[in-house]
Amino acid sequence: MKSDFSKPQRQSLIGVVVMFADTLRGVIKGLWPLLIVWIFRLKDYDKFSVIVGAVAIIVLVAVIAYLKYLNFTFFLDEKNQEFVIRHGILNKSRLAIPLDKIQQVNINQSLIQRIINVHALEVDTAGSSKKEVSIRAINHDLALLLKERLLENEYETDGDITVEEGDVRVKTRTTEKEHPFIQISLLTLFKTGITSNYTRSFALLFAFVITTYQYIEDFIEAAGYEEDTLESYFDPELLLRFITFIIVGILFLTLFINLGRTIIRYFDFKITRKQNSLLLSHGLLSTKSTILRPEKVQLLVIGRNFFQKKLGIQDIRISQAFNQSTNKKQLQSAIEIPGCDDKERDTLLKFLLNKIPQKGVALKPSIRKLIFMIIKSLIIPLGVFFFISYLSTEMRDYIIFLPIYIIFVGTIVFFSFRNYRLFVNNDFIIKKGGAWDVDTQILAPHKIQGISLTQYFWHKSSDIGIVTLHTAGGNLVFGLTDYTRLKELTNHWLYQVETTDKNWM
Repeated sequence: MKSDFSKPQRQSLIGVVVMFADTLRGVIKGLWPLLIVWIFRLKDYDKFSVIVGAVAIIVLVAVIAYLKYLNFTFFLDEKNQEFVIRHGILNKSRLAIPLDKIQQVNINQSLIQRIINVHALEVDTAGSSKKEVSIRAINHDLALLLKERLLENEYETDGDITVEEGDVRVKTRTTEKEHPFIQISLLTLFKTGITSNYTRSFALLFAFVITTYQYIEDFIEAAGYEEDTLESYFDPELLLRFITFIIVGILFLTLFINLGRTIIRYFDFKITRKQNSLLLSHGLLSTKSTILRPEKVQLLVIGRNFFQKKLGIQDIRISQAFNQSTNKKQLQSAIEIPGCDDKERDTLLKFLLNKIPQKGVALKPSIRKLIFMIIKSLIIPLGVFFFISYLSTEMRDYIIFLPIYIIFVGTIVFFSFRNYRLFVNNDFIIKKGGAWDVDTQILAPHKIQGISLTQYFWHKSSDIGIVTLHTAGGNLVFGLTDYTRLKELTNHWLYQVETTDKNWM
């Protein structure tokens, strides 16, 4: 028996605290320039007036929060198969979301929500660039029941339970007993935190240090202490030690930031199997719960680097349908599973794809791919450097770093070209690429929504081209390989899409 959500109901009364915090945050965000000026001129105002003004603002925010709670209701229109939300204080709105358009329902919990023991339920659709609606305060049991109903998950039943939410009593049957599927330990998160994302973090921190150094130098020059640059204030040996200290410090800070971010985001990461779907939950300060269904999966990416390979772990990223108009939305909608070992990876692949993908026939890129990468990453940057050095003698001081740059970038280009492959069989299309972080993209042909074949006029003599496979969860692009072979594969993929009895979601 399904839950009865046919009657309009409100959120948890204690959720007024969440709405108060949200409203106060919005007021601060909108008026922060005035608040900063007011804080700096606080001494010029009478203390009594300041206290009265602050109390008046708090009371006003509290009233608005209560009115938001009072006017926010939700229910299921069984006749029209819609999820209906009514909200608004002065201008009241009615939002009706067809159940068959709902792509994802997430249950999240911020720090404030955790303190008062309520959850937020967010509803998203495949064609929307933002969350359709967010129920900010609802108890966990009711959130799970509503989530199951919105996603129309069918579970085996073994008894009745009654969940109370305000004045509404919802009677339903208990779902089947949850089966432990995968649980990421704190030690695994530690391994993931120290072995992933440090390239980007190191680059950002290094850029920050260089920018700070430049500001200090500009300040000394502007102050008129001397016309020499900052380097003249340091002994060469002392300067070398200082630079070494900065680089080592950046490395340790990078590891610390990545480790902290990984643990805070993925703490207590658990995957529970619920018959036809998986329930993912994680988070330290704010928890997030997501239901993942195999038919919703569009693209699956397995990523690992050298250190992760030695530790036997990898990160898995799963893309579902999203609005094609924004790349940021794609990143937000991707589900990440950190630190899976090989056995857990194979278990997930079997559940989500029904089998473990095999590589099949391999397509290699043309040598022109390597030439293009060398020109883009080495020849053009070096040419720009020498041109600027010709115009400015100050740039010639950095020429000692050129060998390091050439070796570093040359190594990246070599491994990027060596790892760049496309594997094809009747069941899967697998793209592998990357220099340090090697990603393996997996796509089932029936998920393809469109195919683009591109061949520029200067590629015709070499018979090479680029193929782009479009899906509702992103694109798979493989370029500068045998164009004749790509056309044959394109015809085969289109035939598979037209004749398959599988749905894309």
